[in-house]
Order: sequence, then structure tokens, then C-alpha cells
Amino acid sequence: MDDKKFCFIVCVSDERAYKECSFYISHLRIPNGYTAEMLPVKDAKSMASGYNKAMNATNARYKIYLHQDCFILNPNMLNDVLRIFFFDPNIGMIGVMGTPRISPDGVPENAPQIGNVYSPDQGHENYAKYEYCIDEGLYDCDFINGMMMITDRDIPWRDDLFDGWDFYDASQSMEFLRKGYRVVVPEQRLPWCAHEENLMNRWAYDKYRKIFIREYLP
Repeated sequence: MDDKKFCFIVCVSDERAYKECSFYISHLRIPNGYTAEMLPVKDAKSMASGYNKAMNATNARYKIYLHQDCFILNPNMLNDVLRIFFFDPNIGMIGVMGTPRISPDGVPENAPQIGNVYSPDQGHENYAKYEYCIDEGLYDCDFINGMMMITDRDIPWRDDLFDGWDFYDASQSMEFLRKGYRVVVPEQRLPWCAHEENLMNRWAYDKYRKIFIREYLP
């Protein structure tokens, strides 16, 4: 494994969205001595299976799993990520939005949310001098939102249980917690990313919610 390499992993179904996502990634500042690569996954059978395929195809230690419609606004994000991982070696995964305690019904949105994300009704954000510092705070979470999930170690995604497009992120958060790692969201005085979050077909949502409860919330 290359300890000084980042890999951006994106399941792609919309080339226009992926092109815009790639544009923002290309403008990130790469930490000195580090490299970065893009790894698109096309025709994935599910989010978890696509992520497993990519995870096994790269030797990068730091993997940034993100939605194709997630656009990184913070040019210093990679330095910020390293600062957090170096702060506590027991931190295994970082997100930008999350839930400190998931609700008994398994629905992340039914519990208090923490983090930050850019939405169209916010004013222009000036990132010129912004860099995250640990003093701003880290929040331990049961669940982080799948718009962006950043890891510094590999744990297989549960494509045996979540073979669709829902609850893969909640599952992976729980898998890291099971292994004894912290799952955190930084306070983010300015949001690190924007997310279009297009409406998706949720016909199988309740199916995977019940699987999640059986597996992780006995």
C-alpha cells in the first residue's frame, strides 16, 4: 500500500455530473510528497460492490469515496484530511455529514445531524485562507452520509447484504465501529463540499432499512 497516495473513487452513471466532480478534484492542492488518482467505476451492480471493486484495484492508502454529484469546494481538503488522521491513529473514517446516534428505526434522517454541506441558498464562500484546525472539533458518529466517505484503511463493503443503493454508507460506518475505529465528522466552519443530491428511486429503501436493523441494531 502506498502511504502517500490518495484515490478518488466514484460510481458513475451520469457523465456530465462526473465531469463536474472531476473538475473540482483537479483543483485540489496535493500535499507535498503525495500523489492522487481518479478511479471511476462504471456499470456497478450496487454501490457497495462498486466500491469493493475499486478498493481492490488501487494501492492508495487514502481513499475518498464520493458521489458523482458531490463537488469539493475546499482546496485544502487533502491537507485537512491528513491532519485529522494524524491527530488520532484510531480514526478510521471521515465524513462531512453524519449522525452521532442513529435512531432505533434505522433512518439516519430521523436523528440529529451534524456537519456542513453547501446548498444553493447560502452566500458565496471565500476559501482563500480557510484551513481546518483540530481545535474546531471532531464529532464521533454512528453513521456518516455517503456523499463523501474518506478512509485510511480497508474494510470490505457489505455487498453481501446491501446489493442496491441504500444503507451502504450506514453499514460501512457500523463496520468501522465494529473494528474499534472512530468514525468522525469535522465541524467545518466552511462546508467542504456541495452536493446536488438528485432525487433517486427509493423503492427498495425499506428493504435495506430492515436488513440494517437486523444486522446492526438487534
